[in-house]
Amino acid sequence: MMSILAKLPVREMIYLGIRDLRAHQLRSFLTALGMIFGVGAVICMLSIGEGASATELEHIRLLGSENIIIRSVQPPDSSSSGERTQRVLEYGILRKDVQRLAALPGVRQVVQMQEVADELVYGARRASGAVVGTTVNFFDVVHVEIARGRALTPHDDAARSKVCVIGEEVARDLFGIDDPLGRNVTVQSRSTKPIPYQVVGILKRVLTAGSPAKGRGARDINRDVYIPLGTASSRYGDLKSKRTSGSRETKRVEVSDVYLNAETQEDVLMLSRLAKRTMAYGHKKEDYHITVPLELLQQAERTKRTWQIVLGSIAGISLLVGGIGIMNIMLASVTERTREIGIRRALGAKKHHITMQFLIETLILSVSGGFIGVIAGISLAWLVTWVADFETIIPWWGVVMSFMVSAIIGVTFGLYPARAAAALDPIQALRYE
Repeated sequence: MMSILAKLPVREMIYLGIRDLRAHQLRSFLTALGMIFGVGAVICMLSIGEGASATELEHIRLLGSENIIIRSVQPPDSSSSGERTQRVLEYGILRKDVQRLAALPGVRQVVQMQEVADELVYGARRASGAVVGTTVNFFDVVHVEIARGRALTPHDDAARSKVCVIGEEVARDLFGIDDPLGRNVTVQSRSTKPIPYQVVGILKRVLTAGSPAKGRGARDINRDVYIPLGTASSRYGDLKSKRTSGSRETKRVEVSDVYLNAETQEDVLMLSRLAKRTMAYGHKKEDYHITVPLELLQQAERTKRTWQIVLGSIAGISLLVGGIGIMNIMLASVTERTREIGIRRALGAKKHHITMQFLIETLILSVSGGFIGVIAGISLAWLVTWVADFETIIPWWGVVMSFMVSAIIGVTFGLYPARAAAALDPIQALRYE
């Protein structure tokens, strides 16, 4: 007659498995500890990796995936120190370069910028910040938002108006709790007399990669002051003087920055190659730098995927070690319970019943260890954020994946001990002491 044990439903077998594991609580906990550490390590490491890459990707996205940024840079071999203090340094992007760039196929808009000064005054307060003349489409192309007031308009540029839009940090440093709108900021420049500009707009604070000091295209937009390009050209010209360490430095830069806005994202890489060829013509020295945010974005995403694989593989080793620990303990449990297995087989239990019994115990260990590991991993990620002030992002796909892997590893490594238990000869098992 088939025994009652052989007819036990899965629910009863789960109950028996839990009862057997509770009989050796410390051993069961130590066995599950490998899965707990494994799952916790996977989640924590993936969260740190996601947080690190997300800030970098966000910084690149803020540059605009459809933009190409060209900046004038001073060649390393051109210096105005020592005996060359009176020399005027000429370098950077020329206006004829801008005309050629604007004529390239695939260009939708061009933003032209010119830095004219770096010192601001309001009453008795002074602040440092780049005063930049720009075309009025800058705010649309670079996706800079106005917090209060308005942006520059074509009328401001045509009329050479003395108006400006200021960054959030400039507004805070110069005005404190006062309302900047409608007030005048004086721009100090060594190439011309101080000129007051009426504040017509305040930019939203730019937070990039966790640091407000990094804006679009390596500009600190929070400390920038934007005036119409026509005003900058007519009042300041191309010369910019700066006194440093007792010497005077004079530079002639026609255009500080150029933003090429492509018609579609698919045109960006082709347009960037054309822009590089265009800029190489007529520039003997490398006095400009081209940044293609889309290329940076693609490279950063490839790096992110690589790090995910590396971090996941490293943390996955601990899951593998946890599975080996489960198999080791279950093999020891088979040896300890050999006589019990013989009694069950003598009472009518089939091989698949014994296999199921040990698999259920293994699955309980791995699933409970995986569940506790999920809690531990999420808690560790939050702890890193709180203690180290480092942004972590918990990837929920990583949580599900690590939990599922822990269950699969539990079944995989528990299958051999379960089959070994089922393969025992009942007579020999009954004689085992």
